[in-house]
Amino acid sequence: MKRIALIVLLVVVAGAAWLVWRLTRGNGSGQELVLHGNVDLRQVDLAFNNNERIAAVLVQEGDRVVRGQVLARLDTGRLEPQVAQAEAQAAAQRQVVLRLHNGNRPEEIAQARANVESAQADAANAHQQYQRLVGLSQTSSGRAVSQQDLDNAKAALDVAEAKLAVSQKALELEVAGPRQEDVAQAEAQLRADEAQVAFLKQQLADAQLVAPCDAVVRSRLLEPGEMASPQRPVFSLAIVDPKWVRAYVSGADLGKVQSGMRAFVTVVSLPQHFEGWVGFISPVAEFTPKDVQIEELQSSLVYEVRVFVKDSAGVLPLGMPATVHVMPATTQPTAGSRP
Repeated sequence: MKRIALIVLLVVVAGAAWLVWRLTRGNGSGQELVLHGNVDLRQVDLAFNNNERIAAVLVQEGDRVVRGQVLARLDTGRLEPQVAQAEAQAAAQRQVVLRLHNGNRPEEIAQARANVESAQADAANAHQQYQRLVGLSQTSSGRAVSQQDLDNAKAALDVAEAKLAVSQKALELEVAGPRQEDVAQAEAQLRADEAQVAFLKQQLADAQLVAPCDAVVRSRLLEPGEMASPQRPVFSLAIVDPKWVRAYVSGADLGKVQSGMRAFVTVVSLPQHFEGWVGFISPVAEFTPKDVQIEELQSSLVYEVRVFVKDSAGVLPLGMPATVHVMPATTQPTAGSRP
């Protein structure tokens, strides 16, 4: 029985070794390249654009959030009336512009014509009265009409003719309509009012703090009741998609790595491996970062390699040290393709 158990154990170990060999070495041609690095940790510090008191914080540390999700809200009690006032001012100015474009009403033009006709009648009557008094004065050698009456009649005639001229100019203005300069000024004022409405509405929209991408809440930095500002982040988010390993390859092995090469990523804390591909190779050399553990301990020039990882379940820990097994070039698809 012991011999049978030993044989079964050897078979299991041999099968596991063969599976690992197939995963890491492909079809046996070439030699895999092992790189070391970390699952890249990229984070976003989110802050409100407005200076206002925080009304609600909707997520906790460790929560997974999706793009467009509302994370926190500001108090909008003072902003909403400002939006309503600006909208009312814009609506009033919009009617002013509409009135100027439509011009004067027919009734207003008809009224101006009636005023002209009335002024013409008054001027004709004043002219006849003055001529009558002048005739009487001449036939009576000045005895029937006093000079004062003649002066009064002449003054009344002048006033009537002046009123007629004013009425005629008013009719011309009614027919011509508003000046182009007045229309342009009203339109410019309307654009200013509409811009103010848009600005206040944007401030109202900014009162909601929205996740810019799929992420995990790393830190919750402010609480309801605190004063928010653009300089004070409310959350620190860790970006989870796309996810990649930032590894480093030495100059001697740089020629073995190409964009699009298949790779497998493993971490110490997880038993499974993760499929990936080489997506970026830095053209600039740098010294080995201190947090990267490689077999050679001495400082040397290396090149950054970014290996994208397929982790749809989101189980690969961010920032975790990782080992990348790059498959031999002879088993690769065409460069640049994604497996």
